[in-house]
Amino acid sequence: MNQETLIHLINQGESETLEFKTSFNKAVIETIVAFSNSKGGQVLIGVSDKKEIIGVNITEESIQNWVNEIKQNTQPQLIPNVYTAVFNKYTVVVFEIPEYPVKPISFRNKYYKRVKNSNHLMSLTEVANEHLQTINSSWDYYPDPNHSFPHISLLKIEEYIKSYEQWNDTIVDYKPLDFLNKQEILRENKLTFGAYILFAKDLCVVSDIQIGRFKSPTKIIDSINLDTDIFTELNEIIAFIKKHLMVEFIITANPQREERYDYPLEAIREIVINMLIHRDYRDSSGSVIKIYDDRIEFFNPGGLYGDLTLEDILEFNYQPQARNKLIAKAFKEIGKVERYGSGIKRIFSICKEYGVRSPMINIKQNSFELVLYKERVKVGEKVGEKVGEKVGENLSKNQELIIQYILEKKTISAKELSKKIGISDRKIEENIKKLKALNIIKRIGPAKGGYWQLIP
Repeated sequence: MNQETLIHLINQGESETLEFKTSFNKAVIETIVAFSNSKGGQVLIGVSDKKEIIGVNITEESIQNWVNEIKQNTQPQLIPNVYTAVFNKYTVVVFEIPEYPVKPISFRNKYYKRVKNSNHLMSLTEVANEHLQTINSSWDYYPDPNHSFPHISLLKIEEYIKSYEQWNDTIVDYKPLDFLNKQEILRENKLTFGAYILFAKDLCVVSDIQIGRFKSPTKIIDSINLDTDIFTELNEIIAFIKKHLMVEFIITANPQREERYDYPLEAIREIVINMLIHRDYRDSSGSVIKIYDDRIEFFNPGGLYGDLTLEDILEFNYQPQARNKLIAKAFKEIGKVERYGSGIKRIFSICKEYGVRSPMINIKQNSFELVLYKERVKVGEKVGEKVGEKVGENLSKNQELIIQYILEKKTISAKELSKKIGISDRKIEENIKKLKALNIIKRIGPAKGGYWQLIP
């Protein structure tokens, strides 16, 4: 590696694919494993975390010993590419490792992945998910050892087949169980986890969903608890939510009145379908929906699947990934899902067209929360009034959200924006810089005590 390339790497700073170490130790191997389980990366040995080149004393033998130590302590064994670079008599060793095709890789029986610029110890669920992704499978395709055919409803299977025939404009000539085998909902004539969740006859504790209508965080006025097959749950969830929504009847030129609910029903349906499809059914906690006067909160066990980030989702920059491939396919086969991976984008688009403010998404390691608001805030119209419709159309989703929150609270800080939108402080600053450059917003007063203003 030449000096120019080395300096370029160091100037980038530590990131999702770059790490600095002053010496070789077990933390180096941990990082190499984390890179191999993520997007690959490079470890520079002889560089401090302050980007200072301090170098290391090495020989051909010492580098080979390091490679052997990496190989002996990883499973499957990793052999990184090794480069050296000399800068002002200081030697830097570079270990480069690509994303490994068969995941996950372990270091001393522990599994790590790269999250931003640090290593994250993977949970058992994450380890299992990585393995399933590697073999292009998912948990719901595996045989369910706790349930058998008496636990599923033949009537529900027949209803599913009717929906399949109608959606695909075809006739199914198979017996119900033969059809499920053909669709791989059953595997070798054995009940899968997915089949049980889709067609459970009676109680299905793994699909438990609690729904409540709240007047305050502590006062609940109505609730139901669902624990059956998820097709039935879909209909009952929508019915319960509709029961607690306000509806406006609009007189039009048509013979029938037009109904307008205070929330877009199409978005609610899309959210619920996404909950049912992407939930981590191995998690002991249940799904929860809370209906308040001004918002509906949807909570689901299971964080983002694969290497997705919240930023990717908000920018609609991602490839579809399904935690439960069997369940997702079953919904798509009867027209419940329009296109894999389009759910979040559709929800935001529906809300924008309906004239309510964009939903809020909050993601943790093992959970996903979406908040749908009643408030009718037409970001596009407000931005258009302030900066012109042409500029408004060119804004990213994150930039629209920044403007929305500034409209709501002109003293909002960059840190608050980062927390609300779910992206890093650095990304907030980048978006604010662009909005300033476009003469959309400006800062009045100092960082502390000042406020934001939209430029007319």
